[in-house]
Amino acid sequence: MSASTEPSAARAAANVPLILICGCLIAVLTFGPRATMGFFLTPMTTANGWSREVFALAIAIQNLAWGIGQPFVGMIADRYGTWRVLTVGTALYGLGLVLMAQTTDPVALQLTAGVLIGLGIAGSAFFLVLAAFARLLPERMRTMSFGLGTAAGSLGQLLFAPIGISLLDGYGYQTALMLIGIGMFAVPLLAIPLKGKPLAHHPAMTATREQTIAEALREAFRHRSYLYLTAGFFVCGFHVAFVTTHLPPFIVDQGLDPIWGALAIGLIGAFNIVGALGAGYASGRYPKRWVLSTIYFGRAIAYGLFAIAPTTPVTVTLFAAAAGLLWLSTVPPTQALVGLMFGTRYMATLFGFVFLSHQIGAFLGVWLGGVVYDQTGSYDLVWALGVVLALAAGIVHLPISEEAVPRPYVRA
Repeated sequence: MSASTEPSAARAAANVPLILICGCLIAVLTFGPRATMGFFLTPMTTANGWSREVFALAIAIQNLAWGIGQPFVGMIADRYGTWRVLTVGTALYGLGLVLMAQTTDPVALQLTAGVLIGLGIAGSAFFLVLAAFARLLPERMRTMSFGLGTAAGSLGQLLFAPIGISLLDGYGYQTALMLIGIGMFAVPLLAIPLKGKPLAHHPAMTATREQTIAEALREAFRHRSYLYLTAGFFVCGFHVAFVTTHLPPFIVDQGLDPIWGALAIGLIGAFNIVGALGAGYASGRYPKRWVLSTIYFGRAIAYGLFAIAPTTPVTVTLFAAAAGLLWLSTVPPTQALVGLMFGTRYMATLFGFVFLSHQIGAFLGVWLGGVVYDQTGSYDLVWALGVVLALAAGIVHLPISEEAVPRPYVRA
């Protein structure tokens, strides 16, 4: 690997503030728009005469395309660097939003809001920013930087909730989507400080040569704790995607003003800033598996209580606060465990496969929400399933081993 592509420790240390600021701004800009997709369900289905399932399927495909694309995007980032991937990813993301605004056909919606935006999000997801943080920042800052990057994504959700609803009210859904899409093209400039490719590094490196990506994948998929982590993240995706897409229309169905849906999504983002930072802090001081189990057991309680309580401004506010604290607080300990077990060389790739499981869960959460609602006129069954899955995820994280995988054949 040439010296030009290897960021020196001295250069990285000198650029820590710039790396953190630019990385967090990227997380804000790329995570915020996808959190507003639920706001467009009612206006787009009404304008085009679609069922709720049509829109839900498009967002489900978006989540699946994002998940399928993430491991391959991670491989490209591990091979060629973060900046190139973020540049191409945000171009697809922005283009997908602009084309979605012009869509009047269900199939075109699946291709624009589904495939194109999904691949664009994969190429610009804040998980790539977190992998860059792991590569560029000192090890002592790693876990907390994961919390900062995740919190920044939540800040994007908080900011884009009122932005999205204001643009919808003021200009209609077509102009709103186009304006949000144009904003994506600021990301390549912000990504310049994240340039560079990962170096070979692992806590258990002792000998002869660098690990290949094929060896890294075989090692990971034979590791029981990695499989537990992957299974648990499926549940996170189910919860997050279902709530993001279906909570706003669910609130309207219960007779509340649509503004409460926007406020709920915004509050989730606000409280997740606290949750993500708290999870990053706790993951550096307590067993990460305990942090994850606590989060999922907490979700089971919050989702169960909200499903059986009357839907009022008070219960919506309390649920949004609880859901926000437990929202993407799963990411810092999950990403930290991948780095702890396997090192940072192929972190984007290995976390990409964990995230694929997350997005399969997201696909099912969004799609089942639409199907169950169209068949029963209610989301009750999906809320109940979310509680059961949360309990299962809380249990599956408990036996995870928090140790580096021995790797005697890798270059020191």
